[in-house]
Amino acid sequence: MIDGGLRLVREEIFPAVSAMDGSIGMSMLVDRQSGRCIATTAWSSEDAMLASADAVQPLRDRAESALGGTGGRYVHEWEVAVVHRDHATPDGACARLTWLSGGDLHMVDNAIDMFRMVILPQLQEQRGFCSASLMVDRETGRVVGTAAFDSREALEATRDAAARLRERVSGELGAIIDNVEEMEIAFAHLHVPEMA
Repeated sequence: MIDGGLRLVREEIFPAVSAMDGSIGMSMLVDRQSGRCIATTAWSSEDAMLASADAVQPLRDRAESALGGTGGRYVHEWEVAVVHRDHATPDGACARLTWLSGGDLHMVDNAIDMFRMVILPQLQEQRGFCSASLMVDRETGRVVGTAAFDSREALEATRDAAARLRERVSGELGAIIDNVEEMEIAFAHLHVPEMA
């Protein structure tokens, strides 16, 4: 059902979200093996995001139904802390998402600094690198870093280097690696400004 759901997102939901005040784009990642999908909408401010909540809810319900969701939807609001683009993601692009939590009260700020000063320079040297972002939740002490690559082959070629970097960074931050996911970038129309 993923292809049908993506068609709905592209043709109906994305245009509807884009027409809302403060909208600055949408993206969707999919794991066809597990069926997991992550849809992200981006907003010019927290106020714009909160003001859109009632209008976005029925669109979210339609997307979940079209994708064959079973009610396991999870909605989370994040602050976009870092964004860097080398170039646009082509068809067939994939991303690695790393979810971290824990650490002390300063972990989120330290994670932002580490992402900018340590992780980004190393990502930029990797063949096929497209872009990277870091989103944070200061209240819960959670962060998620995303690195996008031109193809699944490029993503897979960086797997070992990513694992070493992940272990080093999580150790220095005192953070727990909650999950690592590799997903297809099925839809990418985010226009978040550069924040590196």
